[in-house]
Amino acid sequence: MNLPASLLRHEVTVEPYEGDSAVGPLYGAPVTVRCFLEEKTRRVRAPDGREVVSSSTFYCRLDAVDALPESRVSLPGGRQTTVIDQARHDGGGLPTPDHLEVQLV
Repeated sequence: MNLPASLLRHEVTVEPYEGDSAVGPLYGAPVTVRCFLEEKTRRVRAPDGREVVSSSTFYCRLDAVDALPESRVSLPGGRQTTVIDQARHDGGGLPTPDHLEVQLV
């Protein structure tokens, strides 16, 4: 079961992180993602185990985007941020909405 379309009321633009070059990070083509955006500050754990502060989290369908850590995200209003981590929630066969949770700096 997917997230209901009625919850996907926001749009963010994700530029997938593709690695580093001699002049800085490399990003892929921008992808517009319909999502639910929650702008709330909370502590989360980064992939390397550090505790960091997340300013926003967005929730989207599992197939919407692969938002790897360090991907660049443009939020409504023009603010740019980066991905801390993502978590896939597939419900494990339960009748709950499958979704991707993306935590942002």
